[in-house]
This record gives sequence, C-alpha cells and structure tokens, in this order.
Amino acid sequence: MSGPEAGTATRIKTEAPMNAPLNLPLARSAVDRDYLSRLKPELLAELIAEPTTMVLPVFDGKVLLQGELHHPDPALKLFAFKQIDNFEFWAYLGRTTEAQNEQPKGSAVIMVSLTREQAAGLEPNVAAWHVLRRTGGGLSDRDSGIYVQGLALANWHQSHQHCSKCGSETQITQAGWVRVCSRDGNSLFPRTDPAVIVAVIDQQDRILLGSQGVWEDNRWSVLAGFVEPGESLNAAVIREMHEEAGVHVVDPHYLGSQSWPFPYSLMMGFSATIDPARPEIDLVPDGDEIEKLRWFSRAELAAEAKNMLLPGRITIARSLIEHWYGGLLESASEAKA
Repeated sequence: MSGPEAGTATRIKTEAPMNAPLNLPLARSAVDRDYLSRLKPELLAELIAEPTTMVLPVFDGKVLLQGELHHPDPALKLFAFKQIDNFEFWAYLGRTTEAQNEQPKGSAVIMVSLTREQAAGLEPNVAAWHVLRRTGGGLSDRDSGIYVQGLALANWHQSHQHCSKCGSETQITQAGWVRVCSRDGNSLFPRTDPAVIVAVIDQQDRILLGSQGVWEDNRWSVLAGFVEPGESLNAAVIREMHEEAGVHVVDPHYLGSQSWPFPYSLMMGFSATIDPARPEIDLVPDGDEIEKLRWFSRAELAAEAKNMLLPGRITIARSLIEHWYGGLLESASEAKA
C-alpha cells in the first residue's frame, strides 16, 4: 500500500479544496438497474434462458471472490444460473453497462440469497465466504455496483419477512423489489437508512476524530449519525456533532455519498467548521457511543497514523480524513486487514 512517509507527509498540500467532491469506492457502478423489467411476470424464466446471465450468491452477508481476499484487484465470483441448484430468494439487479473479462455489456445480473445448507453445497469452505466491509475497495465499477446493491437487498429481505402492521408473512414480487403482506396486501419497499458523516474542522485547520467504547483503544474515525424523521441533512450534521462531541458547527457542505450495505445505510459525507461565534473547544464525548475525542493536525496524524486503526479504505470515513489531509495515509488498519 503506497503512502507518504511520516517525515514528508506534512508538506503535502491538498490539491483540491476541502469542499471538492470525494472519490468514493462504493459510489461507483456499471449496472443499469433496468427497473421497468421488474414488472415482467416471466422475468426469471427469461433471464435463466439468457446464456450471459450472471448470478451473485449471498450467504449471511458474505460473497465469494475469484482468487485471494487481499489480491490488489479483487473480483466477485459470479456464476451461471445452471450452477445454482437452489436458493432462498432472488432479486434482479439489472444489466451491466460495460464489458468485463469475457462477460459482454448488457449481461443480466441476479442476486440469490442462500441458506447455510445451500451455501455449503455451492462452496463448502466457510473461509471462502467474505464480508468486504474493509477489503472491497479494489472492486471494479461493475463489481462494486453489484456488491452494494445485492447485499443491501439481501439484508433487507432477511429482516422484512413479516408485515410491520400485522405480523403476517410477506411474499416477494416485482423481481425482488417489493414484499407484499399475505393477509392485507400491504406493500413493503426496500429500506435505506440515511446517515451523515462529518469531517469537523476547527479554526486551526485540525480535524476532529473520535473513538467508540466498543472499539480498540487506537481506533479513530470521524463522527457520524442517522438522520431523524422530518430532519434535513444540514440540521442532522449540526445536531449530531453537538450530541456526540459537544461542538457547535456551521456551514455543512455536502461532499458525496455512497451505499453502506451493513445492513442498508446511505452514508452522506459532509465537511463542517466550528462556529466562530461559539469556538469552545472543550470536547464532550456523549459517553454512549463516543468515549474519546481528539483534534489532530496534519503533522500529528502523519506521525501517528501508522500506529492507529483508521477506517478502512472502502469507507467514506477514510475518504473524508484523507481528503482533509491531502493525500494517502499509512494506517495500522491496512496491516491488520
């Protein structure tokens, strides 16, 4: 993993302003979701008949890879439909918008969720099934789009098998994009939980990092929180930063977003600055999630990063930190991954 040396890192200058958009690994996609086809009653039969249709198996939030987990260019292991004996449920993800390897542009993609027994029949080596929470940043545009869409849908289906109104079982329809209550016909649609994640900067151009009580002592990240009902994104940024750290921020600026399918969140990245009218720097961790808070200058972060567990490179949190810093950082996280 390349990165600046500690002795030279402080001389790195941010090439783009802090408010420039982020380049996010899980915001990429080369899949046309082809939503109109979801209404076709015979869609699955049509897709099975197409020789180029690809299947992404998902088991317990895990997928299979071609080759090793830590290969510099990991790739999803996709299957022909005839290789899948049975499955729990399926969802149509769409068609690819670019060719990759021997798969032509326009190939259909299906996600299938497997039970433990079905997964063992496909790949009995449990260690071969991977959660890409820290290691999926190297996926291609096509595989990144397939992965986040397929996993988020699989997670939603697993937790919405019963109607939220009456508790009756729900049945899958519209190619895996709707569940319908078997009792009253109530429709349930895939859920996405919006969350804000924020690079808070003070008047000395330092970044605020926090550590949760359940983390290792040397794991640090920017602060985040879910958007509450009836709340704007900007209001959520201001509220969450005060609740978690006791700081007052102004000028929330949107930088980018990406899916976080653990289980089905959308992470929206912001920068914000300490309110100059209320520049108090007495940090107050909420004591519930956040137990430690600290301001880092670029020099301090450069000197300490190799011994810190920073968020993985697949995360928007890591992108926010390195975007403020102005370059790549070497973290103990990479050695541990």
